[in-house]
Amino acid sequence: MSVNANTHIADDHAHDEHEHHHKQTFITKYIFSQDHKMISRQYLITGLIMGVIGIAMSLLFRMQLAWPGESNAVFGALLGKWAPDGVMDADVYLALVTIHGTLMVFFVLTQGLSGTFSNLLIPLQIGARDMASGFLNMLSYWLFFISSVIMLGSLFVEAGPAAAGWTVYPPLSALPMAQPGSGWGMTLWLISMAIFIASSLLGSLNYIVTVINLRTKGMSMTRLPLSIWAFFVTAIIGVVSFPVLLSAALLLIMDRSFGTSFFLSDIFIQGEVLHYQGGSPVLYEHLFWFLGHPEVYIVILPAMGIVSEVLAVNARKPIFGYRAMIASILAIAFLSTIVWGHHMFISGMNPFLGSVFTFTTLLIAIPSAVKAFNWITTLWKGNLQLNPAMLFSIGMVSTFISGGLTGIILGDSTLDINVHDTYFVVAHFHLVMGISALYGMFAGIYHWFPKMFEGKMMNKNMGYIHFWITAVGSYGIFFPMHFVGMAGVPRRYYENTAFPMFDDLTDVQVLMTVFALITAGAQLIFAYNFVHSIFYGKIGPINPWKATTLEWTTPQKHIHGNWPGAIPEVHRWAYDYSKVDENGEYIIPGQDFVPQTVPLQKDEEELNH
Repeated sequence: MSVNANTHIADDHAHDEHEHHHKQTFITKYIFSQDHKMISRQYLITGLIMGVIGIAMSLLFRMQLAWPGESNAVFGALLGKWAPDGVMDADVYLALVTIHGTLMVFFVLTQGLSGTFSNLLIPLQIGARDMASGFLNMLSYWLFFISSVIMLGSLFVEAGPAAAGWTVYPPLSALPMAQPGSGWGMTLWLISMAIFIASSLLGSLNYIVTVINLRTKGMSMTRLPLSIWAFFVTAIIGVVSFPVLLSAALLLIMDRSFGTSFFLSDIFIQGEVLHYQGGSPVLYEHLFWFLGHPEVYIVILPAMGIVSEVLAVNARKPIFGYRAMIASILAIAFLSTIVWGHHMFISGMNPFLGSVFTFTTLLIAIPSAVKAFNWITTLWKGNLQLNPAMLFSIGMVSTFISGGLTGIILGDSTLDINVHDTYFVVAHFHLVMGISALYGMFAGIYHWFPKMFEGKMMNKNMGYIHFWITAVGSYGIFFPMHFVGMAGVPRRYYENTAFPMFDDLTDVQVLMTVFALITAGAQLIFAYNFVHSIFYGKIGPINPWKATTLEWTTPQKHIHGNWPGAIPEVHRWAYDYSKVDENGEYIIPGQDFVPQTVPLQKDEEELNH
């Protein structure tokens, strides 16, 4: 710790000198900024824009599923030649599903969530002036931005965007002539993802180095907030698993453009035998899902960390089982790398290997359950402050449990065969990963908005409306979807009119689509609240939620280096809420929380267990 302390003392002098001489232009402050607080805003706003586009796409294909084959003026206006006479073309349906999945999983819930809150909170909560490398941090964001532009640009290619599903399995992704969406749109998808992975790796390495090396004096690993533990471990998972997807993308580019056969063999197109020999599309599945399943935890762990923090602050109680929560994060990180085969139970896998993956998949339910039980116990008999951030955190616990339960079915190789590639799978992962991570993201935005935008507060009443419509609407979409899946309706089908046995389910598709439209409408309330509050939000107190962590000790107005003068020293863990002395009195009279900067009193015990 003394090394860290000396580093910070030297840094304080440099910081004071820097403050007097450093004048920022518009470009260095708002565009090519190296300040972690500004970069977090850039990630957030870019992620939210991508989210709007992704949700809009989901509404288009949900309307197609509810009213198949019918002329729709919206399709005609938005899809142009892809919707002749207002009827959606089958090729563009799969393209919409593909780009929707790609945008939401990678651009919104990976970089939009992790990039925003890792950047904002890691330096502020560990007591650092900034990230270890401001330049790499800026480079990481701009690579993300470039990849976003390329992905959106692929929508305007003449033959259409990528249309092989968000997992881009060969041969649809490996043969440019396979379908319209296999041409330039697919090539741009692969280029965009390669740049995205470079962005993710740069960001992750920066987060890891910052947490290890730049903690302030007294900030041991067991005094870190759980949010920092989650971001730290998420970054490690990203460094381990994203390069594997990069290798898959590069091999796919070689198959497409240079005549190799990594993923192709014995292919016929319209009776003609192609020259590809010896490859295997199952090899691609292994490479994709070796990233794909850790990716689920790259998405959900930051949300878990945010929710742990928000629940403790708003229950006015210490987080229950702090060390067990850290252990569960570490266990999830390890187990996430040995469960990828459960995505491939019907790929011809050896049944014994299937049983191994079933075992490891069910094993990962244990640390996940530890987290769920600890959240519920933290809430138990707490003095609950039901603000929008707290409601979204409780909502996340709900969707994580209800979505996770169906994972037990999908993780069992014998049960999975019956519902694989049906809407049951879609319902499962949207609840447990999509909605849960979005709730974590919303909780983080409502909670740390004052820290992100210089003390301004979002409108609480609009936040309540946003939460309740979103919560009811999300279950309204995805709860019925489980039953549609159990009835056997396959996912990614443009329409199911060719199967008379599904005719009775048309009304359920209409119901889910109506809920989707209403839920999307609620996000407009959030968007208005967000933008309006940036410019006209009321300034709140410096520590509006009465939290213990270091970020609330910084000035409301953003300054270079976060703290004027010396960085505060830490004396206790991050969860001293409602702590009393031997006389039953609060440690600080009249205040039910003890900031991390307050030294331990004589005979006071630290409670980081």
